[in-house]
Amino acid sequence: MARIRVLVVDDHRIFAESLAAALAAEQDVEVAAAGSGPAALRCLERGASEGRRFDVMLVDADLGRGAGGAVGIPPQPLPSPAESLMGGGAVGAVGAVGSVGAVGSVNGGGANGRAVPARLAPGRAADGISLVGGVRSAQPGVRTVVLAERDDPRRAAAALQAGACGWVAKDCSLSRLLAVIRGVLRDETHLPPALLTGVLRELTAARKHRTESERLVESLTPREREVLRCMVAGLGRKAVAERLYLSPHTVRTHMQNVLGKLGVHSTLAAVALARRAGVGPVDLTGEIVERGGQLA
Repeated sequence: MARIRVLVVDDHRIFAESLAAALAAEQDVEVAAAGSGPAALRCLERGASEGRRFDVMLVDADLGRGAGGAVGIPPQPLPSPAESLMGGGAVGAVGAVGSVGAVGSVNGGGANGRAVPARLAPGRAADGISLVGGVRSAQPGVRTVVLAERDDPRRAAAALQAGACGWVAKDCSLSRLLAVIRGVLRDETHLPPALLTGVLRELTAARKHRTESERLVESLTPREREVLRCMVAGLGRKAVAERLYLSPHTVRTHMQNVLGKLGVHSTLAAVALARRAGVGPVDLTGEIVERGGQLA
């Protein structure tokens, strides 16, 4: 019988270990737990290198933000999965799930594996939704499901756009969660019925903004698009000039033209619009470049 390999990612240790133990009680489920985004990426990478890839990742929507869901709000105690997912009663063999910190596994895995650089986007908080995007880029075969304490159409839509296959309440039943895990492996998308209308509204609005952004970017000349991609990469004027073999004065003119055609007043706003339009940064692999006047 093929086993489903599941990775639980939550920085609340008791919740993560209890949930992992509850899932591991299923004969066809094998579980590991990680307590942070980088730890989850290391666990995924190690599983792939050992030929034992994970099938599904369950990630806390508020990973790294505290149980309150926002910085500055004191963490609130979460319901134990032993109660919310099992309808009461103790969950045994919690100790079989390794420590949630670096990486823990029901198979006794630890944090002694080869370190792997995290693939979260630079400058972004390692919350659950950004982790979804990082995993989608690093291991697109892994299905991700976001576990949330509250219904939030905007964040649920963002999770789907990042590559999540589902958004599930943390207090759902174990049978419901297992149904979602098995469903996403059949390429299904799972959302609570109460969220559907709000999520569709958010996705429609996002598409409208993206379409408008794409139209504005299409108004740029090929050279201006090159300059825009350099801006998205965070390059300063001097670095752009050296990369494109142009004078700094010419680059300054191109940048001003880009801002004018995009209808924005700052580089930051131009980069945000470019990302909405799907414009990526230039490839800086192996290069020593100057970012905003400083060497990177």
